[in-house]
Amino acid sequence: MGYGRMEQGPLAELLVERFENMPPQLRVAARFVLDHPKDVALMSMREQAHQAGVSHSTMMRLARWLGLEGYEDMRSLYARALRETGAGEPARRGGDPGYSTAGVVADTLAAQVSSLGEYGNASQFIAAADLLARSRNLFGLGSRSFYPVASHFVHIMSFLAGGDRKVTLVGEMGGHGLDALRGAGRGDVLLAVGMSPYERTTIDVARQSARQGVGVVAITDSSVSPLARIARETIIVTANSQSFFRSMAPAFAAVEILAALTAAQSDVNAAERVRQSEEQLAAFGIYWKPPR
Repeated sequence: MGYGRMEQGPLAELLVERFENMPPQLRVAARFVLDHPKDVALMSMREQAHQAGVSHSTMMRLARWLGLEGYEDMRSLYARALRETGAGEPARRGGDPGYSTAGVVADTLAAQVSSLGEYGNASQFIAAADLLARSRNLFGLGSRSFYPVASHFVHIMSFLAGGDRKVTLVGEMGGHGLDALRGAGRGDVLLAVGMSPYERTTIDVARQSARQGVGVVAITDSSVSPLARIARETIIVTANSQSFFRSMAPAFAAVEILAALTAAQSDVNAAERVRQSEEQLAAFGIYWKPPR
């Protein structure tokens, strides 16, 4: 049957699929979400819990059961679906399971990234960007799946470098390049990226850097993660996804938000630096050109 996404809700199929394996109280909460998708979008979590006859912590547990960081992520998904339906956007149909999977994954990522701009998270970004903007040298640290996130940070922030200021990537795939931190100290800043299960190398290098006086900024998944306990400033993101893999999208988004905020506090004209860099690369024939 071709029900629209808001008639059932964007997580309806997932709720139905996992319903039988849920504890009794979670089933009560899940039934409310299935039966009242518009209320999920419009009411506060506590109001929904009261209507469902469960505690607000049960609603939070339901969100985590579905792979979300918190109930606000679920509300964001349902609010977006309601806006799309109200705006006349064609609703995704459930005839092909692929459409449902694509929709749920995309909406989950959108909610996770969108939550980074909420007040509490934004204040963390502003404090971290202030530290980055005042730094002498910058370092990016990440291992395995987090290495590309650290690499992206270094690439973007290199446009803010100049003079004696350097931006360096450490913790390469093979574990090399760590000696770049030997001369680092007070005034330098290290961005360390890591989430559970935490890479020992990342934790050890971040801890040693802090001992040397380096200011550590962490992108991690919990305020009690080992990186957060080392860091001077911490950005909390989630790696949860609606599939088998850990999502790097929120971490990449966090890096780009940090870069934008740091650039705004910097005296460097980053846009001009990017233009100059692209002109130099074009002169070397790096970019593809259509045949004449």
